[in-house]
Order: sequence, then C-alpha cells, then structure tokens
Amino acid sequence: MARGSIYKRNSGYGYVVDLGPDPATGKRRQTYKQGFRTKREVEAALEKALAAIRDGTVVSKDSVTVATYLGQWLEQQENQLKATTWSSYKVAAERINRFIGKRKLQALTTADIEKFYADLSARGAKSGGPLAAKTVRNSHIVLRKALADGVRLGVMTRNVAASAKPPRSTPTKHETWSGDQLAEFFASIVEDRLYAAFVLAATTGMRRGEVMGVRWSDIDFDSNMLSIVQTITTVDYRPVVSTPKTKRSRRVVFLDEQTIGVLKAHRTAQRKEKNAAGEDWDNSHDLIFRDELGSLVNPDWFSTDFARKVRQSGLPKIRLHDLRHSYATLALKAGMHPKVVSERLGHASVGITLDLYSHVTPAIAKEAADVVASKIFDSSELT
Repeated sequence: MARGSIYKRNSGYGYVVDLGPDPATGKRRQTYKQGFRTKREVEAALEKALAAIRDGTVVSKDSVTVATYLGQWLEQQENQLKATTWSSYKVAAERINRFIGKRKLQALTTADIEKFYADLSARGAKSGGPLAAKTVRNSHIVLRKALADGVRLGVMTRNVAASAKPPRSTPTKHETWSGDQLAEFFASIVEDRLYAAFVLAATTGMRRGEVMGVRWSDIDFDSNMLSIVQTITTVDYRPVVSTPKTKRSRRVVFLDEQTIGVLKAHRTAQRKEKNAAGEDWDNSHDLIFRDELGSLVNPDWFSTDFARKVRQSGLPKIRLHDLRHSYATLALKAGMHPKVVSERLGHASVGITLDLYSHVTPAIAKEAADVVASKIFDSSELT
C-alpha cells in the first residue's frame, strides 16, 4: 500500500509518496510534488495522488533510461520467445537505443517517438543512410510492446508509443523472372553443388529457411510429397534449426518429376561428398543441403551466393526471395487457383496471396472473361 508524507520547504509545502519496489527493476519508487502555498493545499493534493495510485494511474518519477528499461525487458523476454524472435527484438532495441536510449523513460512523449521514427527514416542505418519504412515499423512494434509491458507492470502510466504513427509501408514491387529466364539461370549453374536448392526454391515457392531446413526424411519419393516441418534461420549470424514461421507454414507440398529428379541426383552427389569427407562428415542431422563437410549452411550466405550467381549470369537482378515471387507469379498466370498457390506458399490466407500479387490478378480476370465468353459465343449463333 502506498504511503505519503508532507514536508515543509522554504515558504511552501510538498509531498512524497513511497510506491514500493519497482516490479521490473526491484528499485525503490517514489513520486513527489512541491510548490504548495499552504498545508491544506498539500494535504488535498496528497489525498488526490493517493487515490490516483489506488486506481493504478501514477508511477514514480525515477531516473530509469529507455536503454536500461529495454535491457531489463529483453532479459525477461528471452525465455518466453523463440530465439529468432528474441534476436530480432534485440536488433530493434539496439536501433532504438542509438537514438533515444539515454532519454528518461518517464519523460518520453509521443512527439519524441514520432521524431525518432522520422530520424530512423532519414538516417537510421548504421552507415548513416535511410531505413526502409518496414524496418522503422518493426522498431515501432517492439517499442510499443515493450512500453505496453511497462504499463502493465506499473513502470509507467501510459504507453506513449501506442498513439505514435510510424511511416506507412509502401507496397513493394516484386522483381521476378519469367520461365525462360529461370531456365537460363539454371542452365548456368547446373554444375553447382547447391543447384538443387535453387531449383527447389523456384519450383515450390518455399522460403529460404524452409529450403535450408528440409531433411531427406521429409520427402516421400514414392508420392512426390515434401513435408515442411523445420527451418534454418540465423541468430547472431549463426545458422540454427527452428520451427516454421506460422502454423500455416507447416505444410505439405507436391513436387514435380523434374524437381524429384534433381533431388535424387543431389542425393547421389552428397553421398560421394560424405564418403570423401570420412570421419570429418557431420552426421548430427539429416539435412538435404549442407556444406562440404555436412554442416549447416548459413541462410545469409545462401542469399549472398545467389546474388553472386545472378551477377555472373547476366540476367536482371533479383533477390533469392524473388524466386518465391517468381513462382507465385508464374503459377497464377498459368491459371493455378489462388487458394492452391496460397497453400503452397504457406500464407495465412488466400487474401494475403491476392494482395501480394494483385499485379497478376488483372491478367487472370481478363483471361477468365475471355474463357467464359468463348464458351457462350463459340457454341451459339450470336457471333
């Protein structure tokens, strides 16, 4: 129970209220106010403050900084989140601390936070350059969650990030390759030891980490079915085995005969590498895609390697993730039902798929109109 006391200073009065230990830090918390002319005024103000404390709307005006609070908050989150999620929170917290980490937590305002977002947009990268709106929004999400927990724990009275407006994310224009361009690229890397990984990404639309996480036991070669049950992600730049991104990401995809053939050839080549490595081969996992000694392939390196191969091919520049977009675009243009595409991609809903590939749907709609019209007019005497 909070307790208050009145004191006299110079020609006026003040009060101080002891709020007990901080739930987050264990430190003693106090709130105070002075400048009252009479004892009656300070008594009335103290009673009002105690009532506010009982209602949970007052906390101490201590000197905890944003950086100190975020550090303590991250420690609390570490055992509650996936390692990959916690690592992304840590990166966002470091970004926040570079700009407002020294600010007093209690003094932070919505205006301060919106200025922080503007600063991130202008010069938030470590190189001093601008940050993408999506990255700024990620910082907003982490800060808002951290401050919401602070309100819940009584560290602050309100979440000033909740009313702050981060920059709007503009729709990303996906760069994609045509079927001919994909064929040309694969012809240029057919001898590469991870050729099969790039083929699998392009013919299924699987995410980078999903491709890296596939095990031989996840493929049923008799029915051409692949189960996506784990991923390889990076934590502090190290590859780690993790779980799929969402429940819908845990799925089964059917493989075409060409991809099955490529994977079988890769299995034969991998067995030769294993025999050559001997005792140095890493037998701790059943992954399809490994380095020359059987260890995990870092997904970041996989992306970098793809970029290098694209430069060498002379084809238009795309990212590794754009193989996923290329797959979806080709599938939709070929007439594959959007729900089937959505399920193969592991999207939470078909609406996400249609929103992401809205540039494709007009062509589909036009083709649908032509198909239906042909069914009517080709069989009638109206034409």
